[in-house]
Amino acid sequence: MKVSVIGTGYVGLVSGTCFAEIGHDVTCIDIDPKKIDMLKAHKSPIYEPGLTELLERNIKAERLHFSTGYESVAGAKSIFLAVGTPSADDGRADLKYLRAAAIQVAQNISDDAIIVIKSTVPVGTSVEIRKLISENTTKKFHLVNNPEFLKEGSAVEDFMRPDRVIIGHQDDMAMKVMEELYAPLVRQGNPIYGMSNLSAEMSKYAANCFLATKISFINEIARLCDLTNADIEEVRKGISSDKRIGGHFLYPGPGYGGSCFPKDVKALIATAEDHGMDLKIVNAVEEVNDEQKSYVFSKVEKHYGKDLKGKVFAFWGVAFKANTDDVRETPAIAMARKLIGAGATINIFDPVATENYLQMMGEFKECEGKIKAFETKYDALNGADALITVTEWREFTTPDFAEIKKRLKAPVLFDGRNLYDTKKVQAEGFKYYAIGKFIK
Repeated sequence: MKVSVIGTGYVGLVSGTCFAEIGHDVTCIDIDPKKIDMLKAHKSPIYEPGLTELLERNIKAERLHFSTGYESVAGAKSIFLAVGTPSADDGRADLKYLRAAAIQVAQNISDDAIIVIKSTVPVGTSVEIRKLISENTTKKFHLVNNPEFLKEGSAVEDFMRPDRVIIGHQDDMAMKVMEELYAPLVRQGNPIYGMSNLSAEMSKYAANCFLATKISFINEIARLCDLTNADIEEVRKGISSDKRIGGHFLYPGPGYGGSCFPKDVKALIATAEDHGMDLKIVNAVEEVNDEQKSYVFSKVEKHYGKDLKGKVFAFWGVAFKANTDDVRETPAIAMARKLIGAGATINIFDPVATENYLQMMGEFKECEGKIKAFETKYDALNGADALITVTEWREFTTPDFAEIKKRLKAPVLFDGRNLYDTKKVQAEGFKYYAIGKFIK
């Protein structure tokens, strides 16, 4: 099948590349010529495990193409809209990129094209986009919602082996085409669910907000464990073994970030407000997460006092999670700003996200000249007063504690991801702080 994908961010590029991998003829379109030139040179603009290899293979096989123009849309049976829908200042999803892409697609489609909203959009967006396309074409078309459920860091695997595929549609013809498109990915029996466009839009937000709820819940319980001397690692085992609860997204940490949870939580809250409803649980999820991003800082203040002038802290990891270079809404932003505001400076090391983080932090004038990047995790420790683990990269999980101790001014470790065994770290002579772990 000929497929066009509008947008080459995480969703668009992973989706387009994976569709090519299962045999479809795919053209990915983006208005940024630098990104398109990079992709044509077999280089991915994002870090995602396994993606570069798939890019190279499918470009060489001439199944995957890239363009800044919309010419391929005319010959495509399915056209995916996978552009960004970032948060506006009021928390609502900003749909200007989606509207612009929809108009361009409408002006180039052939009859009976399937236009697929892959972007995460508020409930009711399909109604608006259907009207917008109708105003810009006389061709017959079918509008589908096909929300993505990809986790950054495992997006390729998630796409190729989906738990489920959701198709929001109004007619059987569109559903059949989408079933044909996804058939190679669900041969193991995972379901394709057909539903209304509105239900598909809601399903995406409901799923992400529920996962965000689990994260905020375990973080709040971890904070209570700190006050009561219970141990969150033991508590987590005790509750996650209940099949009704499960263990996914029940790991305490410095708060969620990234491109999905923060904006989707805000957008669902805004959608409820538009309908006169106060989503009390989801509002609490956001409130808890905002507080959690300062929780490690509160432990630093408790250890050193409020004046951190002259102190140096080493961050291991700045991406919002492991296996990605995405720093959007990463806890490392709030943490650094708090520390720098108290007079400290920051050394950082991250396997892939350093450049993106430094660019992001350049937006905050108070951080100028206060953050220094290093080539290795151990070099980032040189002259630092303490180590703070921010991202759960695998290479941080079994470090040489003797080397850490040698490089730091004093053996102080703030474990924002609960990566280490408390007794082992203390036996190595460290003053150790974690999240919700009982420490004598």
